[in-house]
Amino acid sequence: MDLTLLSEAFIALFLVISGIFGLVGSFGLVKLRETMQRLHAPTKATTLGVGGVLIASMLYFLLVKGSLSFHELLITLFLFLTAPITAGFIAKTYMLHRVSREDLPSTGRDYGWALYDAAPGKEDDGNDQP
Repeated sequence: MDLTLLSEAFIALFLVISGIFGLVGSFGLVKLRETMQRLHAPTKATTLGVGGVLIASMLYFLLVKGSLSFHELLITLFLFLTAPITAGFIAKTYMLHRVSREDLPSTGRDYGWALYDAAPGKEDDGNDQP
């Protein structure tokens, strides 16, 4: 067997697996009703799907064309670094607007949730968000 054929088969398998992740993420985004449930679909499965397609593209250029594509590498790194941060911001915004302090479980520490309480060692300025 030719090395190019094996490389293309491996890349095609990677694309199919990435497509399944993308499909599951998109299906979850449509079917899940609550914001916190819907948050997991695009940040987990769909990110893996898009990231997998980008990695398959990098593998194609590396294994078949013989050159490394830095554009796909930078896009993949940006995607995998920003998706969790974005999910954290969306979750914190949801908590601020929809969850009261009393509904949250105890942290087991001297201070509460960082979203509602001042950080340890910092003074509270009295401008707490609800």
